Amino acid sequence: MHHQTITLKSPLSYHVCSQHSAVLHKNPRLTKLPNFPPISAKNRPSSSTFYCDGIGTGISAPNHASDSQYGNLHDWKLRSTGVKTIDVATLGNLCVDIVLNVPKLPPPSRDHRKAYMDHLASCPPDKKYWEAGGNCNMAIAAARLGLRCMSIGHVGDEIYGKFLIDVLRDEGIDIVGMSEDTDVVDCSSASYETLLCWVLVDPLQRHGFCSRADFRKEPAFSWMNALSSDVKMAIKLSKVLFVNGYGFDELSPSLILSAQEYAAEVGTSIFFDPGPRGKSLSRGTAEEQRALSHLLRMSDVLLLTSDEV
Repeated sequence: MHHQTITLKSPLSYHVCSQHSAVLHKNPRLTKLPNFPPISAKNRPSSSTFYCDGIGTGISAPNHASDSQYGNLHDWKLRSTGVKTIDVATLGNLCVDIVLNVPKLPPPSRDHRKAYMDHLASCPPDKKYWEAGGNCNMAIAAARLGLRCMSIGHVGDEIYGKFLIDVLRDEGIDIVGMSEDTDVVDCSSASYETLLCWVLVDPLQRHGFCSRADFRKEPAFSWMNALSSDVKMAIKLSKVLFVNGYGFDELSPSLILSAQEYAAEVGTSIFFDPGPRGKSLSRGTAEEQRALSHLLRMSDVLLLTSDEV
């Protein structure tokens, strides 16, 4: 499978972790952002097109402004002159992958798969089977390249959430919690817990995946209804906000669009990777289809495989 690769040249600097204090239901392990001076946002450029080696597919940055003096990559990269101290922030999709060898993959029946997953979850496997999954991979890869990274999302105050925070902290990545005191949710309920993905491998090396998001009509964290002041500050401080299709498993389409719109307002670029969820979102609810269409049109960079173009 061919992947399109886009490289933006920017000075590499190493991240210094901030002090961790209360953010998410007073969870002391999450980052509280300090107060930074206001950042001025510039109008976005008219358009930029990126051509990727190998399959020759063009990717166009959207027309965010009605006119532009340059309308090229240089203008696109320099449109914001504020103090942006974070190279990349990821939005949502913070999960723990639990990779297990199993004698056979779960049955296709929805009810049987749910019972299978609940049985696995009843006794947490050894930590040697746990991995930071989802957008953690993107953040860790970027941090190891020398970029300053931050993860915006939700983790619970249980063993899996603590595991994710520790893994990301060891890589020099802070987490900014997305919930506020106004969000109505019982922090002891399953809907508050860190999202798990069970990655199951049978003797023939075939893979199956199970997550509680598979069995819900609404996103896992549908109780979140607005961007917190800390999330807005994190977006404002970031040069790039990375969003992927799996974020829709956790966050409502309206909340994801709120983040995209705020990023545009403060001059933060949007990188969107629809991934395998792109097809299902295109056939999803009216709200999902509208959100997908908006992200595809308004993102600065689309990350696509040749099958997804």
